[in-house]
Amino acid sequence: MSITGGCQCGRIRYEAAALGPANLCHCRMCQRATGNAFAPLVTATDVRFTGTPTRFASSDVAERGFCRDCGTPLFYAPTGTDQIELMAGTLDDPDAASPALHYGIESRVSWLHLADGLPEYATRPHGLSGNGPARITSLQAPIGPDTETP
Repeated sequence: MSITGGCQCGRIRYEAAALGPANLCHCRMCQRATGNAFAPLVTATDVRFTGTPTRFASSDVAERGFCRDCGTPLFYAPTGTDQIELMAGTLDDPDAASPALHYGIESRVSWLHLADGLPEYATRPHGLSGNGPARITSLQAPIGPDTETP
């Protein structure tokens, strides 16, 4: 069974062979990229797009894909890998991506209290594949007091 989803305006659609682990990422980069307190992400395999997502290199270790017409954030993709993490809210059936953990909790907003019992992890000093906050060059604009956290 394939997994399907797409953007709000329908110009970008995707199909994935399968979904892997899902997480709720609270890092500042995901907060800014989604305009939300956290990003619900789910690893997907063999993703094929109809329409071409616009890609933005949000740091020197990752790209984010979105629809240039409606602005829907569609995915996060570490550079130099075949990995893609879809934004769970873009799935036609978002219930198919039940999160297994929280990530980047050092940046979780103080007013968010989730009593879901899921394991919680801070961003690792060397992050995934050795790329942690200290090694990432963020390309997001410095706004207000939050100028150091990617």
